This record gives sequence, C-alpha cells and structure tokens, in this order.
Amino acid sequence: MSFQKKTRSKILQIPGTKPSILNNTLLISSGVPSLDSLIGGGLPVGSVLLIEEDEFASYSQLLLKYFIAEGVICGHHVHISSADKTPEQILQELPDPIVNDPGTSKKPTGSDDMTIAWRYRNLPEVQSVPSGSTIGHYYDISRTMDSSFITAGKTSFCDISQCDASSKSPFMNPHYSKLLESIHTCIKDHSFGVTTTQTERNILRIGLHSLGSPQWNEEGWLNEPNDPSLFRFLYCLRSLLRNSFAACLLTIPTHLYEDSGFVGRIRNLCDSVIQLKAFEGSDKEKNPAFKEYRGLVNCVKLPHLNSLMPLVPDTMDLAFKLRRKKFTIEKLHLPPELSETASRSQEDPVLTRKSKLDF
Repeated sequence: MSFQKKTRSKILQIPGTKPSILNNTLLISSGVPSLDSLIGGGLPVGSVLLIEEDEFASYSQLLLKYFIAEGVICGHHVHISSADKTPEQILQELPDPIVNDPGTSKKPTGSDDMTIAWRYRNLPEVQSVPSGSTIGHYYDISRTMDSSFITAGKTSFCDISQCDASSKSPFMNPHYSKLLESIHTCIKDHSFGVTTTQTERNILRIGLHSLGSPQWNEEGWLNEPNDPSLFRFLYCLRSLLRNSFAACLLTIPTHLYEDSGFVGRIRNLCDSVIQLKAFEGSDKEKNPAFKEYRGLVNCVKLPHLNSLMPLVPDTMDLAFKLRRKKFTIEKLHLPPELSETASRSQEDPVLTRKSKLDF
C-alpha cells in the first residue's frame, strides 16, 4: 500500500475569470461590479442568471448589454439571441469600456503634490492586487463601443425570425427548440465541454433577451398551463451549462404572467434571480425620498453551487442608480422622517407591556 502526497488542484487560468473564495467555483463578471459583489463575487461558470424585466424592459436590457460587452472585452465567445431585436443591433449598442472607475477621484497635481512625503509619491494610490484576482470592467453608457472591438470578438447568433412556427418539435414551441440546438452546436463546435481536452480554455457567454415574451410565441402569459415549453428549455439549458465552460444571462418579462406558480417554476429552474422594479410610471418616481434612485432591486435567489447555503449580503434593501456613465446597485438610504426636535422612545412598548394571562 502506497501513500501519495495530497496536492492542490490546479486552477484554470482563463482570461476574465477568477476562483471563488467560498467554494473555488470559477467566476466571471456580469459587467457590473456592484452586481458581482451582490451575487457572491461574480457569475459562476455553468449557471443561469435570470433578470426579471421591469415594465419597460430598459434596465434589464442594459444589464444584458453589460454582460455581452464584458465578454467582448475579455475575449470570450458570445452567443446572442433575441426575438424583438436583431443580435447585430444589440452589438452596435454596447457601452464603451473605460480603464478606471469613473467615480474615483484623480491624483492631485500642481502644488498639491507636496501634501505627502516624497518617499510615498511614487507608490500607487490603491494597494495593487495580483493579476487575475479581480474581474470586471467599467463602462461609459453615454458612448458606444468601438466597432474594432466587436469585429475582433468571437460572436455567434441564433436568428429566431427565420424559425417556422408551424413546425413540430418535442418542446411544442419551435423557437425554444431551435435556440437550444444552436447553443448545443456552439458548445460542441468550439469545444466548450468539460470532457474535451484543450490546451487553452475559453468561456462561452450566452445572452438571451426577453425570453418568454409573446415574440417568442410563448403562451404562458395567457394562462396556458398545458404548455411546458419554457420549463423544458430552462431545464435542458442548465443541464448543458453544468457540463461546459459557459454561463447564461437571460431576461424574462415575468410581470406579464398572472400565475404566480408559473413564475415560481421559472425561478426554480434558474441559479440566480434578480428582480428589477423601476420607478417609472409609479408614485415613487416623484417621491423626494427616492430622488437619487431609478428603482429597487430584489434578490429573489442567489447562487449556491458546490455549497449548501449562498452568500447572503449584509442587507436586502437595495436600489439601483443610473448615472451619466455607469449603472450601480447600492444600499437603499432613505432620509430621516423625524425632525431634529422630535424624540422617540428607546423602549419597545410591546415588549415592556405586562400582559395578564387569564386561565
């Protein structure tokens, strides 16, 4: 009987990825650093992230563009499909990447250079981190990405408009059948499977826009319980991703479905679920308490691959902002309702009140 020394498993070095500090799962960035920190550091490879669309579907579409733009910058293979927009149109609307965080201040110049000791002048303002330990970039939504980045990227599409709606398929909906076939073909042709032997690995990013909408010939929003097409597609999609170096971000207009059970089954078939509730068209749009925010963020489900419990954030009171150059998710801070002269009792009247039990 021989004994062998236990060695650490070799971590894959793929551009735009990093291992999770919680369960050593390979992570990629969603394109929004604040969203990455919310879901545990990034989107796990082999998982599905569902963005429940707001009523006007503008902010969920923006998150999809961030996800695709991050894949183009990192050199990942991007597979796009949409029923109401052409994939070429989505690529032309990608935000322009910037080097640093637009919210950070620049280093002072001129006479302010002497405010610190000369020996610390050449040191970086922020402590440097090893290469490859951080993921994610910042993007300027006021400008579009240069076409040279897009043409040099690795992209593939699935055109749903050319699908014959009258054709029969085991999914009852030929749109989902064609989309699943195109994803399976992309994984097979470009060797994204975990069983294939490759000297250099890459990541496949799948972006699906407004899946389950009427443009996809979906009838679930009409309370048709006999059509399990969307459930079957999500089940098969997650099965494909579990055995490949791929991750998917999809948006679904869940506000169209009146059946809460239908929406619950969709959420159960996804690994992460983020719901956006925009203020447009509601009373909160003109409320001065929410003047700094564009909407609320609801963490319906967080990923917990290779673990029993997900990483729970410090607070669930979250909101998103849309500034001139970036989309951020922050903790919801409301102004105080009490004036400076008002006072509040420090004791809870429910706990201090003595109750008389009558037997």
